[in-house]
Amino acid sequence: MKKATKDNLKRQGAGLLTASPFLLPSLAGMVIFSLLPLLISGMISLTDWNGLDKLTDPDFFQKHFIGLDNFRAILTSKEFWNALGNTAEYIVLYIPSMLAASLLVAYLLSRPRRGIGFFRVIYYIPVLTSWVAASLIWKSVLAPQYGALNGILGFFGIEGPGWLLDEHWAMPAIVLVSVWKDAGFFGLILLSGIVGINKTYYEAASIDGAGGWTKFLKITLPLLTPSIFYVLIVGMINSFQLFPQIMIMTGGGPNGATQVMVERIYNYGFRYYRMGYAAAFSWILFAIIMVFTAIQMKGQERWVHYDD
Repeated sequence: MKKATKDNLKRQGAGLLTASPFLLPSLAGMVIFSLLPLLISGMISLTDWNGLDKLTDPDFFQKHFIGLDNFRAILTSKEFWNALGNTAEYIVLYIPSMLAASLLVAYLLSRPRRGIGFFRVIYYIPVLTSWVAASLIWKSVLAPQYGALNGILGFFGIEGPGWLLDEHWAMPAIVLVSVWKDAGFFGLILLSGIVGINKTYYEAASIDGAGGWTKFLKITLPLLTPSIFYVLIVGMINSFQLFPQIMIMTGGGPNGATQVMVERIYNYGFRYYRMGYAAAFSWILFAIIMVFTAIQMKGQERWVHYDD
């Protein structure tokens, strides 16, 4: 038994040695571009570095080391809790809307119709559009006086809100743009899940007299839960990393109504030159994302069905 175990270990070691030249470039890239920046960011978060002084200075830590002061200052500031609250508001509005829109897109595109390939391309175009271009276009569309959306509402006798200039409507407007941009991407993921469902389930349900809605609730939705779970995980992480549409469309305004975590990190790091504070902010965001991801991974055991 021991001899067999030793032989297996030897074969595994020989296999790893053979594969190491092929793995080395990927491992080197991960160390240089992921692990090393992560380590440096953790060290910077313990300093009051302004982003300008040389990190290679031998006396760098003697001059700038402040321990956990950045974390303490962030967690006790109203600004952090305001940004976290705005991010939570975005998540509460975005996740259900995005999931509903993606399910609708996936369902419509899964129907066998003439020219369905063309419509699949059309739905995916917003995903290919740059966030900068999309945000600038939507900023014009949502303009309170001359915007196309308020113009359409005015045609029906409805007075449109200030959208991006109104504290109550700015975040819903950001959510609207984000759902428009992301529905094609997540819809494609859900579409692949729908296409992969065994058609015999639907045939058997039709024989039993089940209608379309019953088939969706009893067959499509349960068997689509792995894809839905992936969409929720990615959507949640993207929500916490909300940034380009905020910076271009509102800049965190009006009156801080759209200040979010990554927007604060960017401003502190590259506008206020408080790189240590920004690094600490990013580590707090990292911890929050990890906690929520762990909760989702644990919760999937109750509702995600991987077996047909």
